[in-house]
Amino acid sequence: MALSGWLKWLPFGRVPELTADKVLTMVTEGSVQILDVRTREEWRRSHIAGALNLPIMSFSRENVVALGLEKERPIIAICLSAHRSIPAVRQLKAMGYSNVYQLESGMRKWWQLGLPCEQPE
Repeated sequence: MALSGWLKWLPFGRVPELTADKVLTMVTEGSVQILDVRTREEWRRSHIAGALNLPIMSFSRENVVALGLEKERPIIAICLSAHRSIPAVRQLKAMGYSNVYQLESGMRKWWQLGLPCEQPE
């Protein structure tokens, strides 16, 4: 059953997700778009190379369109612990992006596995 209205914004429930290893493969191949929905400060401290940042609190159709995401390429929504990315996946699907996933266990898992990140110098 699809959620409607404000229920789409709840950070609970299930959405399609991919493991960190799978996302790393897709990033390496250049076959995926990464959308980091953490705050600007969180993103600035450490993010996956090439990730776009749109904090979940700024999520709107206008702001998503401004990012220039390609509807035919997979999108991976990322946050710290896979809670903020849940409503991001739902919102993107509602906007017509059909190939959308979240990073399973979020950036915490990415860091735990020692996967590559960009960080300020």
